[in-house]
Amino acid sequence: MSLSSSLFSGISGLSTLGNAMQIIGDNISNVNTVGFKGSRVTFQDVLSQTVATTAGSAQVGRGTSLADISSTFSQGSFESTDSATDLAIGGEGFFVVRDPNNANNEYYTRAGEFRFDKDGNFVNPAGYIVRGWALDASTGEDYGSMTDVTLSSFTSSPAETQNISVITNLDSDATSLTTTLESSWNGASTTPMSSTSYEYQTTVKVYDSLGSTHDITIYYDRTTTAGQWEYIITCNPDEDARPNAQLPTGPTQGAGLLARGIINFQPGSGSIQDMKMQLFDPNSPDGVLDPIPINPDNTVATVDSAAAWNLAGTTIDEDAWQSEVTPNTNGYLCFTPEFITGSPLTVEFNAGCRYNGSNWVPSSLASSQFSSASSTIFQAADGYGAGDLQSVSVDTDGVITGQYSNGQVIPLYRVALAKFQNNDGLFKAGGNLYRETRLSGDPITGKPGSNGTGNISANSLEQSNIDIANEFVKMITTQRGFQANSKIITVTDQMLAELINLKR
Repeated sequence: MSLSSSLFSGISGLSTLGNAMQIIGDNISNVNTVGFKGSRVTFQDVLSQTVATTAGSAQVGRGTSLADISSTFSQGSFESTDSATDLAIGGEGFFVVRDPNNANNEYYTRAGEFRFDKDGNFVNPAGYIVRGWALDASTGEDYGSMTDVTLSSFTSSPAETQNISVITNLDSDATSLTTTLESSWNGASTTPMSSTSYEYQTTVKVYDSLGSTHDITIYYDRTTTAGQWEYIITCNPDEDARPNAQLPTGPTQGAGLLARGIINFQPGSGSIQDMKMQLFDPNSPDGVLDPIPINPDNTVATVDSAAAWNLAGTTIDEDAWQSEVTPNTNGYLCFTPEFITGSPLTVEFNAGCRYNGSNWVPSSLASSQFSSASSTIFQAADGYGAGDLQSVSVDTDGVITGQYSNGQVIPLYRVALAKFQNNDGLFKAGGNLYRETRLSGDPITGKPGSNGTGNISANSLEQSNIDIANEFVKMITTQRGFQANSKIITVTDQMLAELINLKR
């Protein structure tokens, strides 16, 4: 009879509206859950019953049922935070995280509350490890397949010095103070170079392969040739680890003496015309410098020996000096200090000009010979010591960059994002996590900002996309619907009672 069917219609309404209220309650309870996506319920009518009428057959509805419960993946608003590792996605993508206990269990989330744990893993509050790509420290490019974002070390390895730049002005009015600078150097002395033996000196700090610092000092003195200066490049004699530079009885005279050279300036303009360099070998013949330079014809030099050098080769008793250094492919002269035994450095000496294959070409900032006090205009050296990780930052393209105490800024990882053809097909796994299903399709992973995955905002968290006002309106309509369906049951019960009373 239709009255009993009315009861079941009312019950179906109570059941579906009760589920709808549960969904509303779930949405409201997660109004402050980071990255939460609200759900909505869709109702549908139940297959109708056919009844006979005077006009023929007709259909009578049999109530309602739940057609679908789907998530709404609309963008949530961003909240600014003070943590650089809090990330939010502006777009359709999901972060990829892995179960720490199972390498094959990957999940997807919009909640970007990440941090580094004690083992260096980049994790969410539940300990799930964020996935991404390792980056080449020098190029910043991705390499390898997607992996865990894990810092294996919180330090930056040192890098040895490969070039120094020393831009000076050398006073054109200066006079020669010594016959040769190298003859005034004595590595066995507490003060290897007397202050009365040179016109000007400047010191640059360099790094060896272990990150230790060392001072490279360059001494300059005028020669008797117009527009010409001689120079020597030195280090602390006690730190000179070249073969035979240190003897059991103490440093030799040549310890710490690395190279000598001359710089020729254009007399009219004061700009560099050319440069020359020779390296000192303390192992040949005995590491002791000749106090008096010898001319190629074996006679004692009576003029400034810097001008009398046989730079095309070596001369008798000058065999500790190697032949003239050839500019490298970058156009610079190189010297080779050795602070760690067996690990010599090759250091470019940039005085502000380079050899282009045929001529020495000054750069925009170059050493000069002007009529003003000798001074250092600019000096710099590459290389750096070991450093500790001080902070990290994340760019919009997902690149995690480390800032270290030695001044290095090194790209470490790129956070991966994934997208799905059907977000509604994802399975909610709890803990702000989703899991792929057959309905969602396979994840499409890519760099942030590519393939429609969206961009990343650091120092931000995506808030829940729940609109409380909208949920309250739904609550009211659901409540009224539930009341109406309960009335259907009570009224039908009264009608059945009247029907039973007919028996009396």
